[in-house]
Amino acid sequence: MKTEPVLHDIAALHTSASAACSLLKVLANEDRLLILCELTQGTRNVGELEELLGIHQPTLSQQLTVLREEHLVATERKGKYIYYRLASQEAIKIIETLYSLYCKNQST
Repeated sequence: MKTEPVLHDIAALHTSASAACSLLKVLANEDRLLILCELTQGTRNVGELEELLGIHQPTLSQQLTVLREEHLVATERKGKYIYYRLASQEAIKIIETLYSLYCKNQST
């Protein structure tokens, strides 16, 4: 049985490729990747992230700003603390895939 070739919308493919590249650029930083991995476990404030990840506050704040600007994390103020949570389903799926490839055997 012969299948008909599928005509792709090249403009849509370019747009999708551009979006994927933007996300991968953000994820291609070790500190940002660690932050996103930790946020898969739940919301965290800056102090918690600093303690858990060992990333000093100036660097942590800088990377959280990038993640916020890229809409990968969202914030919620509770009293004097700002809590961060994952806000991108695409990033969550990629983090889950990376976890299964690189971290699954280390979590025991």
